[in-house]
Amino acid sequence: MIAEFTWLIPFIPMMCFLMIGIFGRKTPEKGGYIAIAGALLSFLIALAISIEYLGSDEFANGIAIESSIRWFEIGDYTLNLGYYVDGLTCVMMLFSSFISTLIFIYSIGYMHDQGERKNRYYAEVSLFLTGMLGLIVSSNFLELFIFWEVMGLCSYLLIGFWSFRHDNGDEASANAASAAKKAFLVTRMGDVCLMGGLFIFLNLFHSLDYSAMFESVEAVAAANPGLFTLALCLMFGGVIGKSAQFPLHDWLPDAMAGPTTVSSLIHAATMVKAGVYLVARGFPLYVQDVNVMLFVAIIGGITAFIAATMALNNMNIKKVLAYSTISQLGYMILSLGAGGYLWALGYEELGALGFFAGCFHMMNHAFFKALLFMGSGSVIHGCGTEDMRLMGGLFKKMKITATTMLFGCLAIAGIPIFSGFWSKDLVIDTAMNAFNNGADGAAIWFLILWLLAVITAFMTAFYMFRMWFMTFMGEPRENAQHCHGESPKTMTTPLIILAGFALVSGLFMFFGLTDMLAFEGEAIDGVEHGIELFTNPFTYMTIILAILGIGIAYMMYVKKTMDPGKFNKNGESWLYIALTKRWWFPDLYNQISWKLGYGVAKGVNYIDRQIVDGTVNGLSSAVVGGGDVMSKVQTGHVQDYSSVVLFGVSVLSVLILVTFALLGGF
Repeated sequence: MIAEFTWLIPFIPMMCFLMIGIFGRKTPEKGGYIAIAGALLSFLIALAISIEYLGSDEFANGIAIESSIRWFEIGDYTLNLGYYVDGLTCVMMLFSSFISTLIFIYSIGYMHDQGERKNRYYAEVSLFLTGMLGLIVSSNFLELFIFWEVMGLCSYLLIGFWSFRHDNGDEASANAASAAKKAFLVTRMGDVCLMGGLFIFLNLFHSLDYSAMFESVEAVAAANPGLFTLALCLMFGGVIGKSAQFPLHDWLPDAMAGPTTVSSLIHAATMVKAGVYLVARGFPLYVQDVNVMLFVAIIGGITAFIAATMALNNMNIKKVLAYSTISQLGYMILSLGAGGYLWALGYEELGALGFFAGCFHMMNHAFFKALLFMGSGSVIHGCGTEDMRLMGGLFKKMKITATTMLFGCLAIAGIPIFSGFWSKDLVIDTAMNAFNNGADGAAIWFLILWLLAVITAFMTAFYMFRMWFMTFMGEPRENAQHCHGESPKTMTTPLIILAGFALVSGLFMFFGLTDMLAFEGEAIDGVEHGIELFTNPFTYMTIILAILGIGIAYMMYVKKTMDPGKFNKNGESWLYIALTKRWWFPDLYNQISWKLGYGVAKGVNYIDRQIVDGTVNGLSSAVVGGGDVMSKVQTGHVQDYSSVVLFGVSVLSVLILVTFALLGGF
């Protein structure tokens, strides 16, 4: 079976990482072609394995192909290494490896002027891909956690890639270093939570293998409800950190300090998708607790709304896309939370719809977000700036980039028949289903979440087309006047391919994707739900709101018939200031860091210096002092030594006599 070679999927880019690091400098593009070959080969193997699995009896019976070897065993606790292939694995490894291949090809053009630094870049992105693919094919949560941490390390290295620019002590270098540290520390907070959850699960199940945990989950959850709920919440803490969910969402916009290709990797093919994948992979665990599922949905809905508001007035093209990523991730988490809530209440078909919608939107988002980020990189490559106020009128000079990015904007705005329309509206429908069928106390929450999702759809259409109009329409402004034209083919070819997927990937739900993303054998009818979308009045409401958002953006930034300054009082309104300051979340994090983090650090420093070091130094001083005292006894005179011996014998004699008397010897 080809599936026996699943381990090669992460192993190949790992070997590419080693080869690039060892002799990449001696190869063309400093290892770039090695990275491309590794990603492409991983994709081809993933494709072959997926085709085999989809034609197997295991797929027909709704079970996974898995294999593992024993790593080590401690008492009743067994930890294994292996692979686990099911429909979710196939979807994830296919789009992750395929999009990464396109990003690596794109990097040949985007990073061409980096000289020797390209060697480091291609080594790190290969290791980054290793982390994501290894996480996807892992057969247990411990193995997943190991690759999860590999991605965390690589994100730190790649976000801070520009931090070596210390020639003039420029602000960009400082920002890159700061953003890398922020991403590393914030995601580590989530990772600690995830690790704590895994410890509890290991104690409850005596194994972290997916198959073993899923088989006994109902009994374990019933026997230990409190610990089980705590473990789920801690695991979701890891998701909040890695997938930039509220309130740990603020690190992701700052991560734009890295190269645009890195931003595309983090936002589309790797890293932030890992958190959503963790919820989807652990779905059999999550659906055991209806309250946890409600909490997951609330976090997703709040994240989607808050992130969308912060994109409304941002002038940095990459940060607008970063906020949109956070918002779309919120949609995915909302769908999984609402679907799991419905499943926990016994509505299996509606629960399976929520699971499918969340995973489906994750796949579609990967295509159009990679397209948008690489399109923004093409614009930055041509203009030399990320500030949209210095762009404008680029459609005439960069027609391929402009057209492909238009496809991405239409997809994320949810315009039929582009990919985002199908999955986004299924997400919103899932929230409404949870309201209609939820328990009395929780139903109102899902009504609020549905309203937030609908408003977010309007804001998404507005800020995405605000970005497109400011960049490509109107009169060329400062940097746009000096644009050198369209980017090279190594950059535009991936854009064209991804634009095609942004157009048609939503139609995959009619051609077998629903079977691949079935939960516990419950597959939705893609045709039925596709038709239902067009018979649902709420669908037309979201379409109208999206068109309205596009229209307002057009009137503000192309026709100039609406003045944005009147709405924000020329940047002085409290709302405009709040959005500019990102709802003061960075200030809040800084205060927490200084007040709490710095205080804890001072306390630890005191314990280290005064107690730990003090104890060690005190013992050493006592030994040295005792040695000084004893050295004074050594006078070199025999009579002095004889006196000491006689004194010692006398003391011992007295002690012996006293002891003998106390024991009743007289």
